[in-house]
Amino acid sequence: MTVTRAGTKNPRSSIRTRLLGVLLVLLSVIPAVSCWLVFSAWLPHDIERYQEYQAAEPCPDPSKAENGADCLLTVDFTVERTRNEPGKRSGGYTATLDGAPVWSGTVSFGDPDPVLERLVPGDRITGTVWRGDVMSVGKGELRQNTSDAPRDEPQMTYAIGTFLGLLAALGLGFGAVRIVRPLGHAPFTWRPLGKTLLIVVTVACAGVGLPAVWIGVPSWIVPAVVVPIVAVTAWQLHQHVRQTAAAAHDRSPSSTKPTKPTEPTEPTEPTEPTEPTEPA
Repeated sequence: MTVTRAGTKNPRSSIRTRLLGVLLVLLSVIPAVSCWLVFSAWLPHDIERYQEYQAAEPCPDPSKAENGADCLLTVDFTVERTRNEPGKRSGGYTATLDGAPVWSGTVSFGDPDPVLERLVPGDRITGTVWRGDVMSVGKGELRQNTSDAPRDEPQMTYAIGTFLGLLAALGLGFGAVRIVRPLGHAPFTWRPLGKTLLIVVTVACAGVGLPAVWIGVPSWIVPAVVVPIVAVTAWQLHQHVRQTAAAAHDRSPSSTKPTKPTEPTEPTEPTEPTEPTEPA
């Protein structure tokens, strides 16, 4: 075990801190690449798919249309069974349909209303098939989109991409500080700055993205609101942590310098009494 004197810097601690910084920088590449894929591939694909679905027209001859055609194919289905179990994380709302020879299988829904909750085995319903997937089902005048139907909801995709980008920025920033200042990287530590910022980023992205979907505001508003919130919060936390650390340092006993003791003065030698003079 290496023992260092008080006040000296441990080189092993410096090396460990720098290695942790390098690891943080390398790990930050993962959310950075994911963020790039969200905005360069996932988002454009969803937008293009939604536009193509909106522009699709009914098949001119349904009897000759193939299952994977770009046109909208109307198919008659027989309901074999349904699953309406709220609270399930996946597969809570499904319906197994038989539309042989065109399409048969199980479709998923985001919620049971308004069609799924009214279906029972043996019901005859109609469905719209596009590119080999069931986009919607209908019973009477009621229609319901399936989970495969394209949606004009890019706000949450923006929120996910913004979260990944900010996560990459946090990892890169905290890692770079540890590399440059291994023995003085405070307050860029997990507690309290890193943990609090991660919570703020998560809450801000979800808290702005979900209402943006419900209200239908433009997608660019999500990063335009989230990024300033996180930046201001990071600055305020940084200032608060520094002030708290400075106040604690001022109150610590080691911060007060002891007064130099005064040297004792040497006693003065007593003067010898003068002898009285004899009278003349």
